[in-house]
Amino acid sequence: MGEHDRLHRLPTRGALPTAATWLERHGGLRNLVRQELVTRQLGAQLAGLAGLRVLDVGCGQGTQALRLARAGHLVTGLDPDPVTLGAAQAALAAEPDEVRMRVQLLGGDCYQVGRWFGPRSFDVVLCHGVLPYLSDPDPMLASLARLLAPGGVLSLVVRNAEALAMRPGLTGDWRTALESFDSTRYTNRLGLPARADRLADLSTTLREIAVPVRHWYGVRVFTDATPDHEAPVDGRQLAQLLDAEERAGQQDPYRRVAALLHVVGAKP
Repeated sequence: MGEHDRLHRLPTRGALPTAATWLERHGGLRNLVRQELVTRQLGAQLAGLAGLRVLDVGCGQGTQALRLARAGHLVTGLDPDPVTLGAAQAALAAEPDEVRMRVQLLGGDCYQVGRWFGPRSFDVVLCHGVLPYLSDPDPMLASLARLLAPGGVLSLVVRNAEALAMRPGLTGDWRTALESFDSTRYTNRLGLPARADRLADLSTTLREIAVPVRHWYGVRVFTDATPDHEAPVDGRQLAQLLDAEERAGQQDPYRRVAALLHVVGAKP
């Protein structure tokens, strides 16, 4: 089986040069849009709830973990890469005591997450940007479902297979655009092989593991073709951009051509 057919089982940020590159791009507009939209969308799903037990699988630099801790939740972050985990630890160290005491950061194999924690250990499980690096995400999804308490929420951020041709098409890469129409495989901006998900297939899987889709959003409808290092715009323009992206991510037909899908499942 060749490299194109067998993706890495784990998030490939584990390669140190790749992790460093990923962190360098963290401050750009594209990542800001992603993080801000996911924060708003999670906020809508968790509105009125406090003190939830949260697991962030593949927590990276800790953006969502820290925001949830600031909101009063108890957060465990898990990431296999020492570089990104170090960035999360540095960010956590700058937080007030009441936030730091709500966060635990662990280095470990995300693919084996079911071995780290017992059944029904968490009220919310985040798995953002991890599934694209797994050739078969179903075993991990089943493990995450077992970790959820009754009524628990599973938050997934994945690449949208129905829109793989959008980015290369908008940037004039016609060969890649044509190849993307009938594929779920792509090369991401870090140069790594990855896999996209179709909403219908993911919905079927979540229903089968008893965490059916409660809501789904699009992420980065208008800004996905933005260069990696483009700095965020300021003030009112940024607020308008985020509001436009948020509205697009909530309604058809816009959300269906978003670069990413934010899929929220709920355990009965």
